[in-house]
Amino acid sequence: MNAIYLVTFVLVSVSALLTVVRLLIGPGVLDRIVALDVLVTLIVAAVAVGIARRDTGSSVPLLLVLTLLGFIGSVTAAHLVEEREDMR
Repeated sequence: MNAIYLVTFVLVSVSALLTVVRLLIGPGVLDRIVALDVLVTLIVAAVAVGIARRDTGSSVPLLLVLTLLGFIGSVTAAHLVEEREDMR
């Protein structure tokens, strides 16, 4: 079972690395916003895998807070881009 968790962590880590590259070299603001949203989602996924590996529920509130922050950030960024024409 530990091999499954290890493979999952490796896949999430590679995805996060590629997302950070996209965040740094993204040609536009929207690309960077989407990359940041994907990065928050990958962090939530990594924390969820860690919770499953340890078989505890003590970090579930952390998942809830990270998910809420990701949602609020996405909505705020979308609202900002909608208001400003030069960011499209």
